[in-house]
Amino acid sequence: MIPLVRLIFPVLESTPQRWVQLASMLPPELFQRKPAQKEWSAYDCLRHIVDTERSVFPARVGYLLRGEDFPAFHPGEEGKEPKRIPAPLELTTEFARLRAESLALLSKIEEADVHRAARHQELGMVTLGEMLHEWAGHDLMHTVQGERAILQPFIDGCGPWKRYFSDHAVSPSAR
Repeated sequence: MIPLVRLIFPVLESTPQRWVQLASMLPPELFQRKPAQKEWSAYDCLRHIVDTERSVFPARVGYLLRGEDFPAFHPGEEGKEPKRIPAPLELTTEFARLRAESLALLSKIEEADVHRAARHQELGMVTLGEMLHEWAGHDLMHTVQGERAILQPFIDGCGPWKRYFSDHAVSPSAR
């Protein structure tokens, strides 16, 4: 079995590269296009990942290593609008910098540490291992969500092939 930290590390390491590629190659209007009114654009997903990298996941590692209770994170309530909206590439640069710091922190975690536990405000007792799984899953989920947002205009425009994308299309009722 692959030790957990070695399993999680490449997922977390690869995420900034994926976002840099998307942000640098796509026209801004496609990157910032919402697939439906209440859905997040790729840009929104990236901003959320940067917010959690800045103030959630590294802090949780510290809480769990120390065995300290820690608060829940509510992105809709806690994410503050910046005075200036950074361009997608600026965000990816910030994300890559923050993630490098997080990876340095994770490189110090021993396999025995994954069993350390603390109380999450809403979820109860959680282990560092569970939180590391959540961190990797969170990265992948929001990256796929961003790519799904980018995919929507291509689904809409593909005519008779549209049926092949039914599992990936945002419901017309959500629009």
